[in-house]
Amino acid sequence: MNKAIFLDRDGTINVEKNYLYKIEDFEFLPGVVEALKKLQGAGYLLIIITNQSGIGRGYYTEKDFKKLNDWMVSTLKEQGVIITDVYFCPHLPDAKLNKYRKDCECRKPKLGLFFQAVKDHDLDLNQCYAIGDKMRDCSICEDTECKGFLIEKNEKADAIEKVKAGFFSHVEYATDLVNAVNRIVTD
Repeated sequence: MNKAIFLDRDGTINVEKNYLYKIEDFEFLPGVVEALKKLQGAGYLLIIITNQSGIGRGYYTEKDFKKLNDWMVSTLKEQGVIITDVYFCPHLPDAKLNKYRKDCECRKPKLGLFFQAVKDHDLDLNQCYAIGDKMRDCSICEDTECKGFLIEKNEKADAIEKVKAGFFSHVEYATDLVNAVNRIVTD
């Protein structure tokens, strides 16, 4: 079985910009590339799981998302980082576009995409971590042995305080991806 890091995209890998879909607006957060290399060097598969409600809202298309995603994955590969897989959810219960209007099982905090990744990549959740800037990014940690890190300051202050106080047994707070990675992989 394999071990992996489930990574949110916006606010974790790149600067949070609402409904990001243009390459020219994409900006990696400081230290992300080196942090991802460190995880990869420690044997973790790198799997991105991202909600992309901008598709369902009609702000951009799946083609737009895939163009940005392919560019990001390629840019990381050029710097020595291999993203094993990317899973995304375009749905919303009240989506503007009918084909995306549904209460699906893949939109975080639901676990559909996490469990699809577990199946696709033969993952042992006891050896996996979830990292993201919202509690929904760590939802897999609630009922499994997967551990997680809530990072940055994009979540509500009370949720951050609960994580810092140890309210969630499998989720810790880290200032950013680099800090979380340094706690996962100790030299």
